[in-house]
Amino acid sequence: MAKSNEYLPAGRLPRGFTLIELMIVVAIIAILAAILIPNFVHARAESVTAACEDNLKSLSTAMEEYAVDNAGQYTAALPVTYLKYMPMDPANNQVYTITASSGTYGSYEIVDAGGHDVTTMGNLTNSSGVKCTACTGVEWFQNRGLTGY
Repeated sequence: MAKSNEYLPAGRLPRGFTLIELMIVVAIIAILAAILIPNFVHARAESVTAACEDNLKSLSTAMEEYAVDNAGQYTAALPVTYLKYMPMDPANNQVYTITASSGTYGSYEIVDAGGHDVTTMGNLTNSSGVKCTACTGVEWFQNRGLTGY
């Protein structure tokens, strides 16, 4: 069996990486991490806001199904028939608040507990119709759809 240094010229030992080469590799990895980590954090915040918007749309669909089956009446507590479980707000793991007005052909509003990243709310407008620049929460109005607050 041949030894690892049998094929080297006389007087030369096997060589590994030098300290400077290892430091350069570590520096390159650190630079890549510094570039990528903020992008991953922002993408996660955007996915949390998108999940919240989806939850609000699902809740509004359940509210409309309930109203169709109950002569236009809305409820603040949806039965299991229309919603198997109440979704939690992914931004802070709290339940959504449903406010329903009584009477025939009432209306409803579904609000989260806030806590969203301001930079992920740019696709929403507030209740005045102005693009959200400082909104941290999402709400669903029966008449307006998704808005920020």
